[in-house]
Amino acid sequence: MHDLAVLHIGAEQTVVMHGGEVVPQAVLTLPIGARQTAAAYFRSPRARPLDIERAIAAVEDEVMKLRALIPDDTKLCTTDAAIAEIAVLAGARKAPLMHMSLDAMEQVFDRWTAVAMGRPVSQDEVPTSPPFAATLLILREFMHHLQFGEITIVDQCTPDGPTGA
Repeated sequence: MHDLAVLHIGAEQTVVMHGGEVVPQAVLTLPIGARQTAAAYFRSPRARPLDIERAIAAVEDEVMKLRALIPDDTKLCTTDAAIAEIAVLAGARKAPLMHMSLDAMEQVFDRWTAVAMGRPVSQDEVPTSPPFAATLLILREFMHHLQFGEITIVDQCTPDGPTGA
């Protein structure tokens, strides 16, 4: 059995429960949440390049604090509806059990930045709301810097791994 990291991007903070047992070995909390990050960096639907750079730097600084705490072979899982929305935008079929690769998520991020930088919204269906942008950015930095190649989005995460209920 691999270790499991269960990611939850909340409004005010991001929580990661990590371990391989019924009771998590660690519950790690970062002071970066969708609403909090959006309020700090994305005050309008179209983020400016400097806003994006500052948000990336701030989120990266927080995420990197976890690098030594989560083993490399850990599987990443979430039950977050906002991350499920990102997976659908990345091409996953909406289902109780979905997978999204780092590359697919990066493509959604690239699409969002293009719209944020001025591509007409009519050319892409990527949401531009500040909370969506913050969630996408937090997920991107989390997966990238903690070297998760994939995230599993499920209805429920169990000690035996992710399951679609």
